Amino acid sequence: MPEYPFDLTDQVAIITGGGTGIGEATAKIFATQGAHSVIASRKLANLERVAGEVTGATGRRCVPVATDVREEDQVRSLVRRTIEEFGRVDILVNNSGGSYRFDLVDTPSERWDNMVSLNLRSAFVATREAGAHMIEQGRGAIVNISSAVGLHGGAGFAAYGAAKAGLQNFTRSVALEWGKFGVRANCIAVGLIASEGARRAWDRMGSLESMLEHAGVPEDIGYPILFLASEASRYMSGETFEVAGGQYGLGGWDEAAPT
Repeated sequence: MPEYPFDLTDQVAIITGGGTGIGEATAKIFATQGAHSVIASRKLANLERVAGEVTGATGRRCVPVATDVREEDQVRSLVRRTIEEFGRVDILVNNSGGSYRFDLVDTPSERWDNMVSLNLRSAFVATREAGAHMIEQGRGAIVNISSAVGLHGGAGFAAYGAAKAGLQNFTRSVALEWGKFGVRANCIAVGLIASEGARRAWDRMGSLESMLEHAGVPEDIGYPILFLASEASRYMSGETFEVAGGQYGLGGWDEAAPT
């Protein structure tokens, strides 16, 4: 075990959903531990802001790459850009995702397909593309961001919950298949986190104030991601950890909009 197992000096991370919320917090936390990062989301302006703040505060490189993770060619381009810039990829954080609330009987098939594409298929493509380089290197850490809804279900979130449950199972399969190559994969099932998107959703539902009473902040997930990406968790792979602030004693998902 290294003397300081959270050290990420000169490691290279790809972080999807890196322009706001959990992804932004993770890029900033990784940089404090010495990592460089490539951050991806659809909105370049958000990415450029985060990249400037990361480099300005820590001196670590942070490369913004506009990416729609639902588009396979764009994900491939994201990984190629990372290799071109840094020559390696050590960490992949599959953080992109999103949810919509629909009663099951009113859920259009295209909405179901979109939820699976955004929350599950995108992680599969990014893992496959980045994982090829990790296997060649003989090491790597993958952290997938799921939801407590993937563990417990949620009224109105059948498509989202099914996709996130699939992500948890996918994590275990990656760990079992790639452990022999030195690649670990773990997953975090996130509870109520007051990211920008969640705040907007809660506001639309008229429940912003009540949600904020129980919600965590993006850094509450960023630090567990650091743990799973670092040597501090070197003996852990294939696991899903719920980080939800004990919220199931506070009501339940039928009253909440998940992250």
